[in-house]
Amino acid sequence: MRAALLQLSVTDDPAANLPVTLSLVREAVAGGAGFVLTPEVTNCLSSDRARQRAVLRHEEDDVTLATLREEAAARGIWLLVGSLGLLTHDADGRLANRSFLVAPDGAVAARYDKIHMFDVNVSETEQYRESSGYRPGTRAVLADTPFARVGLTICYDVRFPHLYRRLAQAGAQVLTVPAAFNDTTGAAHWHSLLRARAIETGAYVLAPAQTGTHAAHNGKPRRTYGHSLAVSPWGEVLVDAGTDVGVIFVDLSLAEVDRARARVPSLSHDRDFEGP
Repeated sequence: MRAALLQLSVTDDPAANLPVTLSLVREAVAGGAGFVLTPEVTNCLSSDRARQRAVLRHEEDDVTLATLREEAAARGIWLLVGSLGLLTHDADGRLANRSFLVAPDGAVAARYDKIHMFDVNVSETEQYRESSGYRPGTRAVLADTPFARVGLTICYDVRFPHLYRRLAQAGAQVLTVPAAFNDTTGAAHWHSLLRARAIETGAYVLAPAQTGTHAAHNGKPRRTYGHSLAVSPWGEVLVDAGTDVGVIFVDLSLAEVDRARARVPSLSHDRDFEGP
């Protein structure tokens, strides 16, 4: 299976972002991809809670999702909508950060809500509290496709290796990590974290990312790291998108998953231990 990772630089305007995403999906299909992946918050990247609530929609009303489902059906591809910011019916009004795996008939084959919230102090002047606007998911998700078993994760999840181990031990051969990774922490940790998750699990890691400075109607624009990556089950970086908007391709072979896991079968070597 040929996979294509889209690298985007979305704004806080879903209507303006969608045509760019569609154009890159079509470029990916023209390049032979049967599995196309978009980054986290494909529809809207914003830190302004009022702006988010003004432009985001519930899943059933989200135009980005509906259009991308139609596109997947028209092109006959598997499409990972890395994530969308969505309204929920939660009493506290928090949003969902939700990933969708769309089948070639346009049906949603799997949904995953981001479990780990990015609540960090990058510096004295740069703090994030994702949990103030988004509510965390509670369930790990593994999806069966004709080309691989796919484990769904999102961005900050990558710092929690037990999630990836659980998915791999349940059969995941491909792990998806769509992201809008902070540019400071990305420069320090992005490549190392993704390679580590691949090495630990013997799985492909596919991480389509947001990049650059993201235009915003209100507040300080966000900056993201880019460098969408495809990592082999042996931990090799197969392709790196750098910092430009565009599409990168990788050919997946499950024989490489089997080979890596046979060489170092650590997924079957867990032992109980005491302490600390």
